Amino acid sequence: MSGRRGALLLRRLAAAPPVLLAAAVFTFLLMRWLPGDPAAVLASGQATPQDLAALRTQLGLDRPLPEQLLHYLADLARGDWGQSLLTGQPVLSDLLARLPATLELTGFAFAITVVFGLPLGVAAALRPQGWPDRLCRWVTTAGGCAPTFVVGLLLIQLFYVLAGWAAEPIGRIDPALELPPLRSGLLLVDAALAGDAAAWRSALGHLLLPGVSMALFSLAPLARITRSAMLTALASDYVRSARALGLPARQVVLDYALRGALLPVLTTLGMVFSYMLGANVVVEKLFAWPGIGSYALDALMAADRAPLQGFVLLVALLFTAVNLAVDLLALAVDPRARGLA
Repeated sequence: MSGRRGALLLRRLAAAPPVLLAAAVFTFLLMRWLPGDPAAVLASGQATPQDLAALRTQLGLDRPLPEQLLHYLADLARGDWGQSLLTGQPVLSDLLARLPATLELTGFAFAITVVFGLPLGVAAALRPQGWPDRLCRWVTTAGGCAPTFVVGLLLIQLFYVLAGWAAEPIGRIDPALELPPLRSGLLLVDAALAGDAAAWRSALGHLLLPGVSMALFSLAPLARITRSAMLTALASDYVRSARALGLPARQVVLDYALRGALLPVLTTLGMVFSYMLGANVVVEKLFAWPGIGSYALDALMAADRAPLQGFVLLVALLFTAVNLAVDLLALAVDPRARGLA
């Protein structure tokens, strides 16, 4: 690793603890302002006022708010993210068990976004006012206006209820099939490693509808930024010089224009992936997907504070890692970014 990349890595790592601390404090305070009493939820409405008071004391809810916050931060420093009232398990264990499902869904949707969004944006820039440009504008407008849960419901109605082409929108695999041995937690990978073709096809079928639901919303910003960046690059002096030298059009587009447009595209890709990690809550719940998003939503409905706080903290950690990866990639592929490092 070069000295410049090492300095960038150290600066980003140094900036991560304050961000995570702010996320932890903000989430803690937000959970205390939301309605609902965890002690009453845990007692299931069958406890006397005296029992509720004793339970609140056991949970530490009778302490002053600053003392609760310091106790929570001290537990986090020891690696204790609290315990879920719903599952009875440590929050960190629950989140790590569900994280592979979220990463598989997010990665699949992100792959769809990249495969379709990048070529669409490039084609729209190469033929302004042509049909690719009109298609790009239609996709970006529709994708920006349609919420993911509406798209998901429409896809379920069209491809599962009416056409019967899609897999049942419940879970990650057909309940009649046996799960492959879990090695990575990613069912597509684990089924491929086990040589289980039926499980692999079922896992892919269950990924399609939720993945497309998330990807359609994320296509809009990627295609729009790619089109704008490519238009700027195509109008630059170095691209005009490459064309004047008689270089093949494919080489001009791929080696000069696209490379010059990579910096804003990479930044957008990082933002899209980070958004997907935090915004898949509704999609996971809609498709009964056992990820961290549905886990957090169940905790919210039950006024279970620890899983919600853990969810936000984990997403903040993932955001920090994604942003660091984007910064390092930008530094590697675009010399202009080195002056900003």
